[in-house]
Amino acid sequence: MIPDSLSSGHSKSEEQHRRDICIAGRWMYERGFIVACEGNLSVRLEDGRILTTPTCMNKGILDPGDLVVTDSNGRQLAGDRKVSSELDMHLLFYRMRPDVQAVCHAHPPTATGFAVAGRSLNQALLPEVIVGLGQIPLVQYATPGTPELSASLEPFVPHYDALLLANHGAVTCGPDLLTAFFRMETIEHSAKITLAAELAGEPVLLSGREVAKLMAARPRYFVSPPPGGGAELPITSDGGETTDDDVKLTRSELDALIDEAVRKDRNRR
Repeated sequence: MIPDSLSSGHSKSEEQHRRDICIAGRWMYERGFIVACEGNLSVRLEDGRILTTPTCMNKGILDPGDLVVTDSNGRQLAGDRKVSSELDMHLLFYRMRPDVQAVCHAHPPTATGFAVAGRSLNQALLPEVIVGLGQIPLVQYATPGTPELSASLEPFVPHYDALLLANHGAVTCGPDLLTAFFRMETIEHSAKITLAAELAGEPVLLSGREVAKLMAARPRYFVSPPPGGGAELPITSDGGETTDDDVKLTRSELDALIDEAVRKDRNRR
């Protein structure tokens, strides 16, 4: 059951956000997304300050008083514990994405396995993933907690809500902490299903036309794509329309397919 405090859609006090972060940290630990002192969570408060988890603590056993507060540049303003060395990754999202109010970083094992193998989750396999995230690209490795990691992330942040970090883990963002956490769950769920499909046989990809229909349906599911636009589309299989096994649609091709899907949907009404 989701605590009322973690539900989105209403203004919260700093104390409520503190409790939410502790709950989400416990969920990440219970689901095996993190172990020991891994991972970090943050929320942007209404006044622009950042509330975040501290370094060198298990995020599954935090108390609200363990959290720290920084300004938008990462300067610590409150809290007895030390801020995480990976805070700059969170600040990058907040700087580049005014729509983002929470960031979640973890090491979900199956998804991180894909990242360690140098693979993104970019195939058109699951409708829910396509509607919710489009695809989950892989960001080139850089040392955690360094400016180089932010430099690797920067080209992706405006366009994607969920990213795999090569040889590192995953990071998600959202308009609230619950959404950011759910996106982390989705990454791991997608990775598990992809791996199971590959072990069972040859995964069957959706066609470009089906992907277009799913993208056109996003407003019905109250999904707002990242404001940067220009995200790459999942790799599709076009069922005999091309000799290639996989094809990647261009933006103009997607727009044409979406227009067609919307017209057909209107005609059926």
